[in-house]
Amino acid sequence: MGKVLVLNGPNLNRLGKREPEIYGKETLADIVKRLESIAKDDNISLDSKQSNHEGVLIDWIHDAEGTYDGIIFNPGAYTHTSIALRDAISSISIPVIEVHLSNVHKRETFRHQSMLAPVCAGQIVGLGSKGYELALQYFINHIIRKSGE
Repeated sequence: MGKVLVLNGPNLNRLGKREPEIYGKETLADIVKRLESIAKDDNISLDSKQSNHEGVLIDWIHDAEGTYDGIIFNPGAYTHTSIALRDAISSISIPVIEVHLSNVHKRETFRHQSMLAPVCAGQIVGLGSKGYELALQYFINHIIRKSGE
């Protein structure tokens, strides 16, 4: 059985309330529930965590080493500012996929640059909560290939 960690950064606890015209009406709990169902169907263990604090996210990334097969990470606004999160990701050997609900490249110019993308296995933007599902599917396929099933 593989294990995937879903991490969400600042303000994602406000999904469904915060700017629904940009981020949609689903809550983070709705997204996680759907991911858990998909993971269960594929015999994958899924853990989900959210924090508004950069250091907590860094600790969770460090702690993921040796426990998880992959991380799905929506770093929120830290995407554009956090060299510390970039360094945390580059310090671990497990793959990370960066996910964003909105298409950050169609928004304000300060959102166009990701500090994290160069050290992530991939980036999914602009597909709403479907981006989380696609990242999970990548890890399901990756875990299955790795285990030889």
